[in-house]
Amino acid sequence: MEEKTFSVSEINSYLNKKFKGDPNLKNIYVKGEISNYKTYPSGHSYFTLKDEDSQIPAVFFKFYKNRSLTFEPKDGMKVIVKGKIEVYEKDGKYQLYVTKITEDGIGILYAKYEQLKKDLEREGLFDDAHKKEIQKYPKRIGVVTAQTGAVIKDIITTVQRRYPICEILLFSTLVQGNMAAPQIVRQIKNAQEYDIDTLIVGRGGGSIEDLWPFNEEIVARAIYDCKIPVISAVGHETDYTISDFVADKRAPTPTAAAEFAVPNIREVKNNVNQLSNRLNMSIENKLFENRTRLENISQKNVLKNPESIYEIKGMHLDNLINKLDFTSKSIISQNKNRLFKLENSIVLKKPEEIIKPKKEACLKNINKLEVLNPLLTLKRGYTMAKSGDKVISSAKEVSSGDELDIEFDDGTVNTKVI
Repeated sequence: MEEKTFSVSEINSYLNKKFKGDPNLKNIYVKGEISNYKTYPSGHSYFTLKDEDSQIPAVFFKFYKNRSLTFEPKDGMKVIVKGKIEVYEKDGKYQLYVTKITEDGIGILYAKYEQLKKDLEREGLFDDAHKKEIQKYPKRIGVVTAQTGAVIKDIITTVQRRYPICEILLFSTLVQGNMAAPQIVRQIKNAQEYDIDTLIVGRGGGSIEDLWPFNEEIVARAIYDCKIPVISAVGHETDYTISDFVADKRAPTPTAAAEFAVPNIREVKNNVNQLSNRLNMSIENKLFENRTRLENISQKNVLKNPESIYEIKGMHLDNLINKLDFTSKSIISQNKNRLFKLENSIVLKKPEEIIKPKKEACLKNINKLEVLNPLLTLKRGYTMAKSGDKVISSAKEVSSGDELDIEFDDGTVNTKVI
């Protein structure tokens, strides 16, 4: 029997016809998780649809996307893909040609996640103003996570390696499933009854359903209300949950959370040694300065010959005594001279010599007043007419019928003008 030789193209074409001719591979629905989703400038999208054990490449052409797609596909989303399976003859690979993608439950979780994130962000639970500072040198840290698993082991190992003097308290809880969120909340509240400096809340990686308890609102609010600074360590580096945004600090992994929670004791020792050296150097410098000052002071003449201080002061005192003696004698002499002048003053020896001129001047003034005295005019025979207290000096000042008092030297007569 003659053997026939086929080219590669013929084989791929033959297989492609087989795929196209199989009714089971037309309008097929495939359930899986999106991975490596990427859209090119042409508008076509390429991704891998996978499950726990296998995967298949897929292409979603722009025409079908524009007609049927109602959401934005992302890696990790579980979907149901409608399409057909054919061979791409150029590469000799079969792939899924997608005509429609619908969410398979996971899309609802993503929608809930985005909505809660927006609501809590709007409410201010993510604001930096509410973030508490992580204690630099904690005495005791708490960990809210599962009792078994790699998370608690990684945290214990990291803390013991970096800062073995720190105590670790485990608050065991479920981290997956419907009952996980209430337990996480309860343990966060329970941790606040202990003297804890920092609290780590988290779990290992997983799907969005596995991580979902840390997207629950009650967990987010428990972290926000926690009096202890909280480090969130949920999933792997690329996983983000609501807890990460609310916590005071987000760690990409549980190991990183432990590194954030405690310092490296080697660095602490180095810092202490540096500070100790600086302190010793500062003390030595201060001692050197004081020794220098002491030597300078000890070399001063005052300390070498302290009697010189009293000599100078004694000289100054003698000068003051001399000045005081001179001043007191001068004052006494001045007062003696003043007293001598007073004793020899004419005021004391002949006081009448001072009074006589003043007496003569006084008599002259009296005589002048006597000349001006109106009573003397009356003695010479003259009279003075008055109307009440007013002296009448002119006939024009009176009228017929006015009563006047005519004053004589020896009395007064009342009369009426006719």
